[in-house]
Amino acid sequence: MRVVFMGTPDFSVPVLDALVAAGHEVACVYCQPPRPAGRGKKDRPSPVQARAEALGLPVRHPTSLRGADAQAEFAALAADMAVVVAYGLILPQPVLDAPRLGCLNIHASLLPRWRGAAPIHRAVMAGDTETGICIMRMEAGLDTGPVLLRETMPIGAEETTGELHDRLSALGARLIVQALARLPDLTPEPQPDQGVTYAAKIDKAEARVDWTRPAADVARHINGLSPFPGAWCAAGGERLKLLRARTTHGTGLPGTSLGGLRIACGTGAVEILEAQREGKRPMTADEILRGFTLPDRLD
Repeated sequence: MRVVFMGTPDFSVPVLDALVAAGHEVACVYCQPPRPAGRGKKDRPSPVQARAEALGLPVRHPTSLRGADAQAEFAALAADMAVVVAYGLILPQPVLDAPRLGCLNIHASLLPRWRGAAPIHRAVMAGDTETGICIMRMEAGLDTGPVLLRETMPIGAEETTGELHDRLSALGARLIVQALARLPDLTPEPQPDQGVTYAAKIDKAEARVDWTRPAADVARHINGLSPFPGAWCAAGGERLKLLRARTTHGTGLPGTSLGGLRIACGTGAVEILEAQREGKRPMTADEILRGFTLPDRLD
């Protein structure tokens, strides 16, 4: 097929590679514009732009697709299909209608659960035991289109969002190639009205750990925000980013250190397995404790 690919972050890169490897003609790659990054705040291309340029593919990064000129340029590509995964811009109806066979979206949840911007984070934070990938035919609503193909996968009890992200990205790449190969034989299934939830974008303001919550909630909060933006707490005047946790035994005032990196919660306790001090690399609990005296209580 002649395909337009639309994606921006690391999650999208394996999908682009899979489309190229499967022999599809990628007419153009759309992604978000370069953003200031690093200490110098110089514009840095997105992971998809960098990969597309390495593959020798044409790249466009408009700030909007609502204008008539941008829509005409898109339509002029005369694509059979647009494949969209974590692109970051709303596709107006003229863009959705332009490809001969429409637009397919790769969504990292079991729709209609976790429609929206942060389905992987929210699934881990909510304690879901399974998630998956849906290949969805796009329409004007937010992740409301009929599903052509889906596959589930379990979420590990101590799995972080970063780990689940990588597994789902690989699954999405495999499923979109299957969907394009089997497209005439796939029957779009409308999403049910029951079970709809929305995965709101992660706000950095929600990253601070609340030790008064039950231990299971605290562990899911930490694992669900790892590695980005990273749950954190104040430890002796320093901001400590917490990257992996599990529930453990122990009781005490919420936030109290129970020895090592075992911390009392509202009920039960959590054990911090990985963390990161300010200006340092991520480290295991043993590495953290070798060079850092943990205060009696974390805030």
